[in-house]
Amino acid sequence: MLLESDLRDLLCFVSPEPVLSVYLYTDPASGTSETYKLHLRNMLKQAHLPQDEEVIEQYFAHQYDWSAKGVAVFSSAPQKYLRIFPLAVPVRDWVYVSERPSAKQLADLFDTYGGYGVALIDKQSARLFFFNMGELQEQESIIGEEVKHTKHGGASSVHGQRGGVAGQTQREQQLVERNMKQTAEIAARFFEEEHARRILIGGTESNTALFRSMLPKSWQSLVLETFTISMTASQADILARVMQIGQEAELHREAHVAESLLAAAAKGSGAVFGLKDTLNAINEERVRTLVLSEGLHQPGHYCKMCGLLSLAPEALCPRCNNSMEHTTDIIELCANAVLNKGGEVEVLHASSPVEDIKGIGAMLRY
Repeated sequence: MLLESDLRDLLCFVSPEPVLSVYLYTDPASGTSETYKLHLRNMLKQAHLPQDEEVIEQYFAHQYDWSAKGVAVFSSAPQKYLRIFPLAVPVRDWVYVSERPSAKQLADLFDTYGGYGVALIDKQSARLFFFNMGELQEQESIIGEEVKHTKHGGASSVHGQRGGVAGQTQREQQLVERNMKQTAEIAARFFEEEHARRILIGGTESNTALFRSMLPKSWQSLVLETFTISMTASQADILARVMQIGQEAELHREAHVAESLLAAAAKGSGAVFGLKDTLNAINEERVRTLVLSEGLHQPGHYCKMCGLLSLAPEALCPRCNNSMEHTTDIIELCANAVLNKGGEVEVLHASSPVEDIKGIGAMLRY
């Protein structure tokens, strides 16, 4: 399972030898292992790295179990470097050779599918889940005090009198609130321990509203959505809802990011768009969030010594006077540069905002 620490390790690795990055779609529902192996061999021909090709082909021939929807492989055979991440979410086929692993697609997947804390709530109990990259990673159950429903008749029904319907109802409500408060405290610890990045709450409208109000404010701000679902729902059904809600929320958020970028750029402050201006901002280390379209590729040039990125085929780096290198995809280097400086990369999957920002743009630190 891919963890955030794995992503950081990939970003930190720099090799004096070429690193081959391979993303392969392998969903068993869409094809056979033999079909995917043939496609992989054709993809690897683009790399021209025989040692790495052999290592990767051997892995898929003898070790990969073909149950995952996708896999990311990073190899530098001369450095004895091999990192493999089978994934429960689909990937886009991609082969790339550079001095660093190509982490852009993994960062995008983690942004969409990483770190979901889920709480299913009723008046007495809760089921807590942590889903990461399309897989259940941890779960916990909570059972509070039993809430007994009021039975009409028998005792006095004078409004507010102890032992009457109103008094019984009030005690039940106090018990529900006590259960919810205890559950919210346990859930907050669970989410913190699992490093949840966003929260979903399932149950009836009244129960989810009450539970949300009792969460610490720091966790309330991470609630992505509440939804209706049975307390006895299967893990598969819960995961399916989580994935659906997450994808829809991500598309909505991406549209908001693109609109914010365009608005800031129009004011001439806080944002740029288009490859030339974005490269300048990256070279000046001013980028807080890099925004780019899915599948965007562009050849370019870079300096191994100081990291300068350029579209122009200059022989020497204008900043440090060292030799410039050619790259088949400068967009990958843009993403790596921003991530390595603590920035974020936002990949847009919808077409309209992508066209407006000319495929790439950036929100700036200053």
